[in-house]
Parts: sequence; C-alpha cells; structure tokens
Amino acid sequence: MAEIRYIARKEFSAFFSSPAAFLFLGAFLAVTLFVFFWVETFFARNLADVRPLFQWMPVLLIFLVGALTMRAWSEERRSGTLESLLTSPVKPLHLVLGKFLAQMELVTVALMLTLPLPVTISLLGPLDWGPVLGGYLAALFLAGAYVAIGLAMSARTDNAIVALILTVAVSGLFLLIGAPKITTLFGHSVGGILTLLGSGSRFESITRGVLDPRDLYYYLSIVGVFLVLNLYSLERLRWAGNPLSRHHRQWALVSMLAVANFVAGNLWLQPLGLARIDMTDGKIHSLSEATEQHLTRLHEPLFIRGYFSANTHPLLAPLVPQLRDLLEEYAVIGKGRVRVEFIDPQEDSLLEEEAASKYGIRPVPFRMASRYQSSVVNSYFDIVVAYGDQFETLGYADLIELKVRGEGDLDVILNNPEYAITQSVRKVLTTYQGGGNPFETLIDPVTFRGYISPNGVLPEALVALRADLDAILGEIKAMAGDKLTIAFQDPEADGGALARELDEKFGFGPQIASLFDPKPFWFYMVLEGNGETVRIPLPTDLSKEELKRAVETSLKRMAPGFLKTVTLAAPTEAANPEIIGGHYGKLQEILAEDVKVQQDNLEDGRVPLDTDFLMVLSPQNMSEKQVFAIDQFLMRGGTVVMTTSPFNVGISQYLSATKNTSGLKDWLDHMGLSIEEKLVLDPNNAALPVPVRRYIGSLAIREIRMLPYPYFPDLRGDGLNTEHPVTASLEQMTLNWASPIRVEKTKNQARSVVHLLTTSEESWSTEHMEVAPDYKAFPKLGFHRAEAEGAQTLAVSVEGRFDSFFKDRESPLAGQAEKTEDSGDGTGNGETEKKGNTGPIITGVITRSPESARIILIASNNFASDTVLDLASEGLGTIYTKPVEFLQNTVDWALEDQSLLAIRSRARFARTLAPMERSLQMLVEYVNYGLAFLGLMIVWFWRRMVRKAAEDRYRMILVSKMV
Repeated sequence: MAEIRYIARKEFSAFFSSPAAFLFLGAFLAVTLFVFFWVETFFARNLADVRPLFQWMPVLLIFLVGALTMRAWSEERRSGTLESLLTSPVKPLHLVLGKFLAQMELVTVALMLTLPLPVTISLLGPLDWGPVLGGYLAALFLAGAYVAIGLAMSARTDNAIVALILTVAVSGLFLLIGAPKITTLFGHSVGGILTLLGSGSRFESITRGVLDPRDLYYYLSIVGVFLVLNLYSLERLRWAGNPLSRHHRQWALVSMLAVANFVAGNLWLQPLGLARIDMTDGKIHSLSEATEQHLTRLHEPLFIRGYFSANTHPLLAPLVPQLRDLLEEYAVIGKGRVRVEFIDPQEDSLLEEEAASKYGIRPVPFRMASRYQSSVVNSYFDIVVAYGDQFETLGYADLIELKVRGEGDLDVILNNPEYAITQSVRKVLTTYQGGGNPFETLIDPVTFRGYISPNGVLPEALVALRADLDAILGEIKAMAGDKLTIAFQDPEADGGALARELDEKFGFGPQIASLFDPKPFWFYMVLEGNGETVRIPLPTDLSKEELKRAVETSLKRMAPGFLKTVTLAAPTEAANPEIIGGHYGKLQEILAEDVKVQQDNLEDGRVPLDTDFLMVLSPQNMSEKQVFAIDQFLMRGGTVVMTTSPFNVGISQYLSATKNTSGLKDWLDHMGLSIEEKLVLDPNNAALPVPVRRYIGSLAIREIRMLPYPYFPDLRGDGLNTEHPVTASLEQMTLNWASPIRVEKTKNQARSVVHLLTTSEESWSTEHMEVAPDYKAFPKLGFHRAEAEGAQTLAVSVEGRFDSFFKDRESPLAGQAEKTEDSGDGTGNGETEKKGNTGPIITGVITRSPESARIILIASNNFASDTVLDLASEGLGTIYTKPVEFLQNTVDWALEDQSLLAIRSRARFARTLAPMERSLQMLVEYVNYGLAFLGLMIVWFWRRMVRKAAEDRYRMILVSKMV
C-alpha cells in the first residue's frame, strides 16, 4: 500500500506541475455550468433539482477522463521510461493501481468543484439531496470505469492522441449500448439486455436516488476487467520479443479467468432485485407500507397485467423496465395474492381481441418525427388491475408526465406510478366489497344503540318505521354473527337520566313531527365500536329502503375498504359570468379517482344520508335551511371544508373585486371563526400573466409578461404547516385573493386549532377592492407596499366539540313541515309538496357535536376553481394542481384514509424554485461560475504550496547531507 500511495501521490503532483491540469478542469467546469444554465435552461424549468447536471455527466466525463488518462502510459512509452518502471522492484500491479488512484483523485477534485451548484439550488428551493448524493456516487463509479478504460487504452499506444480517441470510442460504446435510441430498435427482451449492458442506463438509475448493488458492481466489474487487461498489457511488454513460455500462457489464462469472474458476478447478482436502497426524500421509488396494507386485505387473487408493445415510442421504451420492476415488487409483497403478467398483444391476436373486448384497451397511435422522416407507430402502454369482477385500466396518460424543456424537446418520466396502481387496487377492492358484507373487514365488534321512545309515544309513521328497523337489524345480525350487538333504550325512562346524558354526550334532544303535532319523542340511532361512534341519520321519507341504506352506509363508514362519499355544495355556475370561479370540474375529476362524488345544493335543509365528507365551495347567500344542513352534519361528527371570502373577483376588461355575502358569517362567528373584510398582499408571491404593449419603432406589439402579483401569496416553508398531514407534502401553495382568518381563543380553547396556511411576515392587508395592478406607478409589485402586519392565517383546521348554531332555537325544518302538510289547495288536506316525502318531516336539533367534528376553513372564495387553476398554471408555466391536492389531502385525512395520503406525500411533487427576477437569476449564474473557478484557484495555490514545501524539504535534506 505504501508503494501504491507513493505512486498515486507522484502522479497527482506531476499532473498539476503543468498548466494542462487547470485547462482541463477549467474547461470541464465551464462546459458543465454552461450546459446546466443555458442548454438545459435551468430557470425556465423552474425545478429545484440538479438533474441537468447529471444528465450530461456521462458524456462530459468521457472527454474529461480521456484527457486526463491519455498520457498515463503512452507518455511513459514515448519517453522510454516504461522499461525502467517494468524492470524496477515495484510490482506492475502497484503501478497500475497507483496510476488509477491518482486519476480518481483528479476526477474527485473536478466533481468537488461542482458542489456549489447543488448548495446554491438548495437555497433557492426544496432540493431533495438523495438523488444529488446518488448522482455524485454514480459519477465516481462511472468515472472509475472510464479511468480503467483510459488506462488500458493508453497502455496500448505511445501516442497520447490515439489513446484519447480509443478511450472516447470504447467509453462511448458502453454509453451508447443502453441508450433508448438503440434499445428501441429491438424488442423488450433484447432491449432489456442492452439496457443492462449500457453504462448510461445504470447511471440514470442511481441518479434517480435508487442505490442498487447490481449497478455499483457493474461499474466495479468494468474497472476490474480493464485493470486486468491493463496489467496483462504491461506483462506482455515485459516479455516482448521472448519465446512464448508456460509462464506466459499462465498469465493469459489467469487474466481470462479474472475477466470471466468479473463478468459472471453481474449474472449472479441479477436476481437480487429487492436488495436496493431508496435515498430519495419520502422513498418515492419503493413501495410504501400503505400499499402493503391494501394488499393484505385481499381475499381473492389480484391480477395486474401490463400491456406493452415491443415496438413503441422511443420516449416510452425506457419506462417499460421501470414499470416491470415496480409490478414485480407488487407480486413479491403480495405473497401469492398478486399475480403479475406482461403481455405484448400485437404478438397474439387472441390476447389483442381480449384486451379490446374485455378491458377496452386499444393501441394508441404515436407520431414519431425526425429531421428526415415522419412515421406513426401503434403501440400499447397500459396496465389492468382486476379483482373479482371489477377492473381498472391505466393508460399512458395516467402513468407518465410530460415536461417541455424547449421547443420540440420533451421530458417523459413516470408520474408516481405506485400511487396510480395502488389507487386502482383500492378502487377495485372497495367496489368489489361495496355490495358485500362489511363485517368481513371489521375486526372489533359493533354495538347498535337505539335511543327510541315506546310506540305509544312515537308518531304513527315512526311506529311502522320502528318495526322496519327490527326487521333490518335482524337481517344484518344474521350476516354479522357475534360482531353485532343490538340494544334499545328509552331516554325518558328512569326519570330522564339517560336523556340528560345523551344531551351532554351527543347533543340529542326531543324531536317533534311538526308544529301541528308538537308532542316530543326520541328516535336516535348510533353505532359504537373500536372507540368510534357513528350517528345514523333518520331518512327523510321514512321508508324502509332508505332506513336500510342509512344503517348499511353507517356500517360501511366504520369498516375499512369501502368507498366513501364526498358531497360538494358548490354553485353549478357563477351567478355572474364575469366572476372568477364557480366551476370545479377538475376538482371533481380528481376526487372521483378515490371517492364517490355527488353534488347537492342543501336547499332541503339536509345533507344526503350517505355523505362522509361535506365540501362547501364559494357559498353565496345561503338560506337558513342550507346553514342548518351544514350545522347538523357537523353536529353528527362530520368534517366540513369551506372555501369562502367576503370578496368575489371578476374579470371583464380588467380585474375587479366586489363584496360577497356567503350567508355563513354568523354561523362561523358562533363557531369562533371570522374572516376579515380585507384582502391579503404578500411580497413573496406568484406571477400573473399581464398583457403589455411594447413598441418596435412606431409599431405597437401586445405581448404577455409574467409579473409579480401580491394578491397571489406564494406559501413555502413556514407558510405551510409541515406537522399536519394535509400540508406536509405540498411544499408550495399559491392562494388567490385570500382574506385573513381570526380564531377566537375563548370559544376554541378546548378545541384543537391548527393554522394550515400562513403568509410571510412581510405581508399586509387592505380594505380596498382595487385588485388590478399598476406597474407604471409601482413597478416592483404593482401596488403600494404598506407596512408589514406579520403572518396572516389563510387556512385553519378546528377539531373538537361544537355547540349548534341552532341550539335553543326552533329547527328551520319545523316550519317546512307545517307548510308541506297542508299545501296548495287551501283545504287542509293537501299532499306534501316535497317530492318523495310520504310522511311527516321529523325534525329536531342536535345541539352538540362529538370530539371528532372538524371545520377546515380556507379564506378564498375561488380556491381550486377551474379558472383559478388555469390562471395559476399560466403564471407558473406548468399545470398547477396544488389547491386540488390540498382538498384531496383534507378528504383523505378527514376520512382517516391515510394510505393514499401517505403514498401521495411520497410522490415526486414539483419542487419548484422560489420566484425571482431575471437579474437575480443572472447573479446566481455568475456566483456559481465564480465559486467554481475560485475553487480551481484554491487547488492551484494548494498545489503550489505543497510543491514549495516539498522543494524546501528537499533543499534541507541536501544541505544536511552536505554538512
């Protein structure tokens, strides 16, 4: 080892003894930074990652390593010193290893000089350091392979230029073998083998943040093979001109065996597919525990079939092996319950016919165009997830993500395929179980408690319903067995002690049939189990079918694995077409992937029976009955999400704000929440696409520019509550035309209050409704910057026990009952106007909610509307769905379905850069150039000092010997 270290140190010092070292390293840094900032347009991508750096690293390292190694042996041969080295007492193996380590030290210095780049990016946005560390590790291993190739090529010639050409050719061959443009010329099987042989595909796998021992050994095997060939070349030079002897044949045989063993090691490690480390933040390239939980709930085989064509689009071909590996992990974790198949339908007409007729899968025509020709390829890129008689299909649009890097330049990557596949598994599982027995998935027993008055006290319609209830519970008991206990109690028995307890615990109170029949009675139903209480609402039409539906829906609410229902109370269209908002098509489309979505205007004063989650969006002039419906849903322990603000923002010729009356102000005040009649402005904001007139001479040109807009606060870091599941995975959020929320501490003292979204400390608020920017008067922000008011709360979550807004008040439905009992003809015998209502409207007020009740308030009236999403997408230059993800997270959190929320939080979210002006972007570029060359100067001064110290030490030795 001492000899190896000495040789490495000598080679390293000799390299820096000439200006060539600094020219090579300087050129490498200049090209790297130029490619990163200009060729890959880093700031236009608006992503906080260093992928462009490592995307070009395999090519740049070929030329850097070729330049560094071209003189390693060729110069020794040209100058005649190689014979002296080979006849010296130093072993040839030590010479080879010493030169190899010296070259690796040089490459390490070059890579270290690029470290300011990721450090700078981490200051501009949320950088995931896992892929960065993986990228540098992959670069070192790839450089090691290139160095070994370069040394072997340099040992074959005495011409440094020839050595450089040979190194570039051989290294480039390894890089090209696994390139997509080569592998797509063959089928999946041959293409897969070529991918495994290519150095670039292995490099890309590690730079994704996945550390696979097979990839690392692949590079080590190349190092071993070419170092063995280098050593064998030197040995042949030692015996050059001598007759071939047994010793020579032994050297050749040992070298061949060593090369064969290095190659065979790759074949031996290939089956070890799961022995890998996911270094990414959130482990986004590994199956999550949530996926494993879904797979453990399988009672029948789950089939996952991948339909992939051998001849497909070149941009899709590299993604097929990644999906294949992922699906194989599903099979391993499923432990026999998951069966995975890979099929090329174009090879079998029967399979192609089955895919079309049974699953509706057909080939998609992809257009391929090059500089010389254009063609169309029809190929399959689909996945089918089947369970029982249910199935879900995933097409290429569900599995990939497109990113435009420039004109005609697309990036095609997988878009969190685990989430899409597990979501499909969950959907087929819940749909298959939707009509099944909920007690099959319940672990703990459930108790049905009916707090019902005797038949002599109940209205006539409820006496029949009481008999229907017994029949329904009998049927359910037959399915449940020991998992269901049934108990009935009269709250007025024993002096009303139970009634007082129910009022204290649930807020239950006496009910009445109508104002004409004010005799009080009790008819409440609850389910209890595993520390959870679910209240069964009384059906509106008092029919047996609706009662059975209400009981079964409540049972499924307690059982895992059943599809939940979200009710949207949103305007179908804006009352004023010029008002931004009113349409929530994208939100409904995305929510429908996980839950059942239905719309209801709540005008009948009730929330639909099967509602698990209520979302009130952009409320306007809500009536008392609509407020009552929201109030009583909350009192039953439900979760209510509200997006409302005192202002509407419209656009005709320019932006303008008007006052908005939601009808919920008093209700929110009662709950301890209020929204100020102000709008929040923040200097940390997103851009607004603004039409600007520019003159070229006397010609006026209208163009769109992205300018800062303080009414779009850009929330990051401390602005998002990283401890709460709803906001932990968002990383960034833009809220449009939001108002500050105030939480009354006295009313919410016993509740859990979490501030989800807050602005920066520099934000301020205004009562003015002028929302159109004036960049002539205020060029920086478009508005006068007032004194900072500190962080403003824009979204809040409150959980706990609430008192009803209608406590000690008459139910609004009591008056409705009076009207519908005698309607229309004035005879007193009119039929009920409400369609489907065949009996009296049973009404009452639940005065208190359980601890599980939640209010999530977002102070923006057009939050997550289609228009706002489109406007934000224009400003960011990409499809913006953060508001939808926020609401999707609230649904998963409130319904305690943490599985998809956990997987979604692991997704590769858009780690965007903080907004900055072009002048600041140029400053970042210049700083990185400066830091890189400052590091190069430090290396130069360090080597100069080391060399001077060595010369001084040598002089002292000479002086001491002379003395």
